[in-house]
Amino acid sequence: MRRGNIIKLVSLVLLVAAAVALSIKPLVDPLKGIPLGLDLRGGVHLVLQADPNKNGTPITNDDMDKAKAIISKRVNDLGVSEPVVQTDYDKKRLVIDLAGITDPDKAVDILKTTAKLTFRDPKGAIVLQGDELTDAKAGQDSNASGGYVVNLTFSSDGAKKFGDLTTKYIGQRIGIFLDDKVLTNPTVNTPILNGQAEITGYSTLEDAANSAVLMRSGSLPVSMSIAEKRQVGASLGIDSLHRSIKAGLYGLIFIFLFMLVFYRLPGVVADFSLIVYGLIVLWVFWMFRVVLTLPGIAGFILSIGMAVDFNIIIYERVKEEVRAGKSLRAGVESGFSRAFITVIDAHVTTFIAAMTLYYFGSGSIRGFALTLGVGIIASLFTAISFTRLVLRLVVGISSKLQTTWFGVRREV
Repeated sequence: MRRGNIIKLVSLVLLVAAAVALSIKPLVDPLKGIPLGLDLRGGVHLVLQADPNKNGTPITNDDMDKAKAIISKRVNDLGVSEPVVQTDYDKKRLVIDLAGITDPDKAVDILKTTAKLTFRDPKGAIVLQGDELTDAKAGQDSNASGGYVVNLTFSSDGAKKFGDLTTKYIGQRIGIFLDDKVLTNPTVNTPILNGQAEITGYSTLEDAANSAVLMRSGSLPVSMSIAEKRQVGASLGIDSLHRSIKAGLYGLIFIFLFMLVFYRLPGVVADFSLIVYGLIVLWVFWMFRVVLTLPGIAGFILSIGMAVDFNIIIYERVKEEVRAGKSLRAGVESGFSRAFITVIDAHVTTFIAAMTLYYFGSGSIRGFALTLGVGIIASLFTAISFTRLVLRLVVGISSKLQTTWFGVRREV
């Protein structure tokens, strides 16, 4: 039994050490690691205000929902990592956080552009709308002139309309407009009946790709103007991240020393469990692409403190049982059983508070609540199951373990 417990303990230690070593690279990878928010990575904070309709009709919540969906699609097409797009229905605004943006001005121009695509006959009359498009992709011009193009694909109805249009106006020009600005004005040489069209004249692939994003995402139901634009420098974000990591490390070192001094051997177990707890939380962040912000780090650190607090509750219960004359093994079992309700109650009430903040909050408040909630669930697992398992193995090594190793002096 003693030998078996030693083997299990050593195996657990080696397993956790290997997990820590193997987790460092994927978790901190700048591209595939835990996503960092605007305040840590740098980027642009943008508020888009919906402009009043020219015909005087009110802007509805449905208009704002459609605008949010289109803006979100444009952001995703831009390749922005973990964007945040929120709606303020009362003020008719969209609040957007874009982390890692290298050219914020160009990104802002793309996001706020109404992007109403129209096809017009030689007299200037609109004969086909952009909502008949199913896809738009940038590519290289196949002609000898070179350059770049946007290849359009129409829906079945759009293909028929475009086919009728190009059949009717052979030898004449058809204008393609984006927000009433001419993109191109090609001459129709042959009817185009397959639902495929090509817009030429782009000097760079980036320009063609930006136009394709606008066409592909569709036109906004309302025009948008910039109400607020705030750029966060990458250096400021990195400095915030380094300061947060340093503060977290100092706090962890203090906690580890506190548990060792006051709880001796159980303190070692608690420190070991905290490492496992940290791994669980960070991997959950990585798997579910939780965007880590400064408030999120605060929630994570708070949950670490709660995890330590739960260990303290359990260990104090164990010490009470041992002082009352029970063996270490019986004291561990009884202490965990007596502390279980207290620990569960504390977890549940705090988790309810975190979920309330997440549901009713927005932005950084939701980030704080999310990391706190994940931390609570992870700490419940480590405190009730993992810590208990390790302590059982420790007290099972020998029946002659001194109670002073648990910070206990028996009452005479």
